[in-house]
This record gives sequence, C-alpha cells and structure tokens, in this order.
Amino acid sequence: MNFKSLRTSVCLLCAIFCVLTRLGYAQNQYVLRGSVSDDQQVAVPFANAALYAGGTLVTGAASDADGRFEIAVAPGTYDLKITFLSFEEKIITGITVTDSDIDVGNVVLSPNVKLLQEVVVEGERSQMELHLDKRIFNVAQDLSNIGGNAADILNNIPSVTVDIEGNVALRGSQNVRILIDGKPSGLVGISSTDALRQLQGDMIERVEVITNPSSRYDAEGEVGIINIILKKNASPGLNGTVTATAGHPANYATSFNLNYKKNKVNFFTGYGINYRSNPGRGSSTQAYNSNDTSFMYLQSSERTRSGLSHNFRFGADYSLSEKTSVSASILYRNSAGLNKSTLTYRDLDEQGTVVRTSERSEREEEPETNIEASLGFRKEFEQKGRSLAFDAKWVLSDEVEKADYREGTENGNDLILQRAYNTEVEKNGLLQLDYIHPLGGKAQVEAGLKSTWRVINNEFALDEFQNASGWNTIPAFNNNLIFTERVHAGYLMASNQHNKFFYQAGLRGEFSDVTTELTESDERNNRRYFNLFPSIHLSYKIAERKTAQLSYSYRISRPRFRDLIPFSNFSDSRVFNTGNPALNPEYTHSVEAGYLLDYEKGTLLSSVYYRYRMGVVQRISNVVDSSGLTVVVPVNLATQNAYGFEFNFSYDLADWWRLNTSANLYRAITEGNHEGERLYSDTYTVTGRVTSRMTFFRKIDFQTSVNYRAPRVTPQGKDLAMYSIDLNLARDIFKGKGTITAGVRDLLNSQKRRSITEFEGYYSRSTFQWRLRQYLVTFTYRINRNKERQRDEPERGSEPDDEF
Repeated sequence: MNFKSLRTSVCLLCAIFCVLTRLGYAQNQYVLRGSVSDDQQVAVPFANAALYAGGTLVTGAASDADGRFEIAVAPGTYDLKITFLSFEEKIITGITVTDSDIDVGNVVLSPNVKLLQEVVVEGERSQMELHLDKRIFNVAQDLSNIGGNAADILNNIPSVTVDIEGNVALRGSQNVRILIDGKPSGLVGISSTDALRQLQGDMIERVEVITNPSSRYDAEGEVGIINIILKKNASPGLNGTVTATAGHPANYATSFNLNYKKNKVNFFTGYGINYRSNPGRGSSTQAYNSNDTSFMYLQSSERTRSGLSHNFRFGADYSLSEKTSVSASILYRNSAGLNKSTLTYRDLDEQGTVVRTSERSEREEEPETNIEASLGFRKEFEQKGRSLAFDAKWVLSDEVEKADYREGTENGNDLILQRAYNTEVEKNGLLQLDYIHPLGGKAQVEAGLKSTWRVINNEFALDEFQNASGWNTIPAFNNNLIFTERVHAGYLMASNQHNKFFYQAGLRGEFSDVTTELTESDERNNRRYFNLFPSIHLSYKIAERKTAQLSYSYRISRPRFRDLIPFSNFSDSRVFNTGNPALNPEYTHSVEAGYLLDYEKGTLLSSVYYRYRMGVVQRISNVVDSSGLTVVVPVNLATQNAYGFEFNFSYDLADWWRLNTSANLYRAITEGNHEGERLYSDTYTVTGRVTSRMTFFRKIDFQTSVNYRAPRVTPQGKDLAMYSIDLNLARDIFKGKGTITAGVRDLLNSQKRRSITEFEGYYSRSTFQWRLRQYLVTFTYRINRNKERQRDEPERGSEPDDEF
C-alpha cells in the first residue's frame, strides 16, 4: 500500500469514526436489558421480548444464545412480555424509563404443562447462522460428519474444500487462516494437513467461516479465517457425550466430552483415541521432449497411511464475581504414524515399449507430540457492553519423520538404499488484550493489542548407502532451518447502528519480523515490514426478512513454514516437491456484497466478491536434468483478479424433508513471469454441495450429500473435475439419549485428484486417491443432555445488532 492510499484510508476511517461517534451520542434513547431462563436456571435463547405502551407494540428483541436481551427505548412507561414456545408467557408491567438504562434482571419462564401434553416438539439447532462478519455452521447436526475428523468436517462446509492431500481451500484459495477457539493452535500442527485428520470430529462444536474479517481479527489469510470451536458446555450439573466409531477400511475411535458445573466453577474435559489405516493409490504419465533427449515413463503407486492418535483436553472456568471470570485449559495430543508406499516406474522407448521396470518402497515412522496451555480473563463492567479480555497461550510441538527407502529393478540390479531424517520442533506463544467501550445507544469503540512469536527448528538429512563406504550424507539435503516469526499488532474499531443501518470501520497495524536461517550453509534471510490493514462493514435491513451487507478488507498471506523449507519428501525419487526460503508475503484487497432473503420455510444467502492479489505464490515445475528429474517449487509469480458469486439455499420441502444446497462460482485470472517465460491462466470453475435430509417416524434420519468441484485451469496445466457422494442413516435409541449412525463415504469411489501439467518439453497427467470408499458405524450416548433444541422458527440469520 503506497503512502497516498494509506493517507486516504486513515482520513476515511477517522471521518467515519467521528460520524459514528456523533450518531451514538445523538440518539435520545436508553437500553432496557435483562435475561431469560427456565425453572432449572438454564438460559433460554431466542425468547421473544416485546415492549408495549398502552397496549400497543412498540419494539422488541430476541434473547441471544446466553438468554440475554437488549431493547433500545425512548423515555416512557412500558409493559414487557416474554414468550417462548412451550413456556408460559411472563408479563412485567409498569416499567418506567426516565434518564438512564433499565435492567429488569432474570426472567424465569415456567413450562406450559398443558401445551407440552398436547404437542411434542423435536428440533435441533439450525446448521447455519448468519452474523455481520461471519457464518456459523453447527456441524454436529450434519450426519456426514459423524465419525469423521476435522478435515472431513471442513470438506462439508459450504465454500470450503479439502483436497485428497488434506489442503484446505476457501473459495478456491488455500491461503486461509485456520484457528482453534479463535487462536492459533498446535492442533492445526506444523503439517496442518495431517493434523486436521488426527483431530476427531466429536471434539468439534461448530465452525465459523469469516470471509472478510474485520480489524479485530488477524490480517493473515487471503480469503479469510476458518475458526474451529471445540466443545465446552456450561449447563448445570454433570452432562456430556460418549461416542464410539468402527469403520472399514480400518477406522476405530472412541471419545468422550464431559462438563460439570456447580456454583461458580465449570469443569470441562474431553478425550479421544483413534486408530486409522487409509489405503490410497495413484498413477501418472510423464513425458519429456528436448533437443538432446526424449523419453516417457509410467508410474503407479500404492500407499497406506496409518497411525494411533490421542487427544486430551481439560479446563475450568471460575467466576470471581457476577461480571468477572477466569479460565484455564491444557491440551495434549500424541500420535504415532506409520506410512508405507510402493512406487513402480515403467520406462518406455519411443515406440511405447517398456524397456525398464523399477520399484521404490518407503517405510516412514512419524511420531508427533503437541502440548498447549491457555489462560483467559474476562471482565464486564457495570456499564452495559463495556468489557475487557486478556488471553495468553503457549504451544510446544515436536514432530519427527524417519523414512527408509529401497529402490531397484525387477532383476535386483541397481539397488539404491536411502534413509531420511526430518525433525521439527515448534515453540510459540500469544498475548492478547481486547477492550470494548460503549458510547451510547448502539455506538461503541473497540481496541486491542496482540503479540505472537513462533520459533521452528527443522533439522533434516538424506543418507545413501555405498558398498565401499557405508552410509554417506548427501550434502544438498543436509541442513538445519531455524524459522523465527514475530508479529506485533494493534487495532482500533468503531461501530454504530442508526435505524436500519449498521456501520463498522477499523484499522489494524501489524509489524512482522521474520527470519529464516540455514545454519549448515550459512544462509540467512531477514524480513521486517509494517502494514496497515483497514476494514469496513456496512449492513442495511431492507425489510423484516431482507438484509443487505457490504464489506472491504486489506489482507496479508505470509509464507507458510512448509513453503519455506528446502527439504523434500523423497518417496518419489523422480519428482521432488520443495520449499523456497526466499518467498515473500502476498497482499489482497477484498470486497464483498451479500444479500439475505428469509422465507417462511427457507433461506437464500447470496454474495458477490472480488479479490485483487499481489505477489501470488504458485508451484512451478522444472525439469532440472536429462534424466527427467522434476522439481516443484513455490515462487512469488503473479498477480490475480478473482471474481465470484456464492449462494447458500435451504428449504423445508416438508416437515420431514430438508434440502440444503450451496455453490461458489468464480473466475480467476492469473498472470506472471518466471525465468523469462510468461505464465497465464484464465479459469472459470465452480464448487458445490447438495444435502437432502429426511426424517421418518421422528426417529430415523436419512441424509444424502453430493460434493462437486469443476475443472479449473492453472498457469501450467489443469485440475480436472472431482466429485463424491455420501450416504448416512441415523436412528435415536434409549428414549432419545442415544443415536446410532451408519454411513458410507465416497459411495462411488470417485474422490480422486486428476491433474495435467504441461509446458514446453514436458507433459504429465496424474490421478491420485487419498482414501478409498469407507464404511462407518457410530454410536453416541448423551449424559444428562438431550438433542439441542431450536427456537420455534429455524435460525435463518442474525440481525446486525445481535453482535453488540
């Protein structure tokens, strides 16, 4: 961002801030607040709080997830009516508002016994909720997620795709920030692709997708943030769930999540153990044609990734007072992976005849340990909406990869023995302070400070056995990378609501200090840079069931650790995927407009977006010698213009049949140069998901899910289409306290990555399948907890002021 645009952004934000502040003070209104609970002191979300004057309805609001509500009112005398499905209504009369806010305290609703005898209400929380700057997906209700892991769950989220190698993409881009409980976590791991597969889905409560984050969030991530929220209940007494899963190919798991709350203390804990063995397979054709040589080979592969993993979490919340609380938690994960693969190469002559066959086998042990501790402090002041929060986190991760390779021809000649060692030790910490101050009415300001630091020590080596001298280290693959990253940030944000308009604007500053050092070769690369990241969010409620939104943000994508290390996985001796320590960050301008249309039986959420990216990182294939050795390396290649249209549509075709569909259609134009060669791609593509859920006899659910990703063009080739179909059947047992689910993932065995890479002198076509079709049976038992209920009308979305 140049100085002129920076100055313009700052002036604009200051002007908006002044307008919002004046609007906040200009409103001659006060706030009537309170909370709603049942006779068991359990909060009642989405209860209707209606305010009457002289018998005429004046205004109202719905209680939030914690049962709290707020109503902006002018001075006067009112009656307050609280209602909720299956409860007796409660009326409080003679509430006088003069020159200050009013707190009516906690309103207790009693069950309507007569109504409950006449009507049986069975429901569940809506799968999607819309807020101003994010969408929330309550993933536990999606039958496709039962028995799965975090990667499976993310792949079932609209606009999110997870490829067969575990890479997560949002709206077609892998530059997305993944958080756990709103913070960086070792559960994502150094190698996030495998880490997400080791995190059991039963530990996940919901997933938040933030496509255009405001200034309160990190600026990291081109297309936004995916925030995974782990389960932690706060209901009184002892409650929880126990889950067991069995599947073929081997997938055996059991877990529990328990919560105990009494008086001021709330304890929560969870544990999961999982054993998996996923067979995969692939094939490819590689052709080389140059002035001095021309040849082709066929490759086929069989691989199995297996391992045993444990996840343990324990924590507690303690209320120091009614408005002050502290929380602490510790998380431990341990896994022992064992990966085996066999690659067969068939070299062909110009006539297509096989002239040589060789085979390369790999056996890799991959132990990993992750420990993290968190501490939090929350304080709410007497002034409604004023709050202070402090968070601290420390993470230690230790991952080791030890691999043995054996390669030779059919007759046993040309035997090659190699071994690789790669250890990654990561330490990182976080300190964060956030403060919210109301200005009157719906206006408020937010400010915060945050510091994160991360150090990764990556030692790697490749040895080869020589008959004369034994094991010898190959110098080109023997080094130690020390990666150090420090990011210090601060933000200021203001917001207000005036009638049907909601405004929010902020500015975030981040100072980055990143160093990569290769100790053996004495190479050091240090980058220090400061950036300002503005954000603006606008919302307008057109009518009772129609809302429009507009937002802008400026973002950064720093190189990921895996893209920086020059070490490669050597399972394939002819194609190396390496990193690039000289990578620079990407920058993105993002604009998005959304429209929510709420039907009586459904919802349509549509949005259009535009992203302009600078310094785009692309993986480039290079043939480095006459033997056909191909190296794939990431480089800051290009600029990109991306345009997209996205929609989520849900509709209740009948009381027993719910349909949900989502799609993301986009165009991406990428243009750049690499070593004097112009690389260009212009792709139109789409990703989509359709889910049909039918409920029979109020106890049996049948769900069908179809995922599809259309072909897309890349600067050096094309990714072909990919699709999958999942089927699931669930039935409640033990009077609703238990549920048994049976399902099949990838029914047609079609979830395969198929790609073509082509440039002058080189052609490659490959197919790879990470996991074969899988069958699963899962049993869940709820301890003192029933299925989550929903309000009398499904959660179609949240108004802008639900956030404040």
